[in-house]
Amino acid sequence: MGLGDRRGAAGHRDPADWDAVFEHGERRLGTAAIGLALNCPLEEASPRIARATRLPDRDQRGFAFTAVGTAARLTGALTPELHAVLRAEGPGSTSIAVNAVDDTLTFVPFRELPPWLKRCACPAGRCP
Repeated sequence: MGLGDRRGAAGHRDPADWDAVFEHGERRLGTAAIGLALNCPLEEASPRIARATRLPDRDQRGFAFTAVGTAARLTGALTPELHAVLRAEGPGSTSIAVNAVDDTLTFVPFRELPPWLKRCACPAGRCP
């Protein structure tokens, strides 16, 4: 199944289907990752969202980071894998992940954040 059907890429609900279209080289996988964040348990969506953050198309990577932020908003948590993609991308103000980092800092309890991300929550609002 492709992503161009009537439910749209953001309506994606099936992780196995996402895997199949990833292998096929579908173009809107970042957008589909948002659908996974909205519709699937975090543990199932996380590896696919992480994979989407490494897509070659910058716009689709941006949508994948939107999916990371969406997961943080909806679940109040992120997996270690998603924390790792945020750290790899960098939390600075020019990073493609800046909104996902902000959502994580807002919706994930402070005690559950990794130490590097806790440092981003400083009052000055700057990451080291």
